[in-house]
Amino acid sequence: MHLEDHMLPCMHKAVFGVDCPGCGMQRSALLLLKGDFWGAFEMYPGIYPMILLFSFLILNHFVRVKYSNAVIILLSGITVGTILINYFIKLIF
Repeated sequence: MHLEDHMLPCMHKAVFGVDCPGCGMQRSALLLLKGDFWGAFEMYPGIYPMILLFSFLILNHFVRVKYSNAVIILLSGITVGTILINYFIKLIF
């Protein structure tokens, strides 16, 4: 079985005909698993800040990091900013 056959459809796109801010995340993760790092970035640029944020959250769960709240806020802002900028660029073009 291939992972491509079991991807969830975007309900927002199905109903409204427009991509949502998360469109492309599954395909980007699949490209990462295949080792296509540039293709993953092109598909969904927010994947790398998101991975960095989740990695830090997991690390912080096991090892307390000094100023972790500030780092989490910064990484969250970068992640959300990247996702929204990508979304608005897709809407314009």
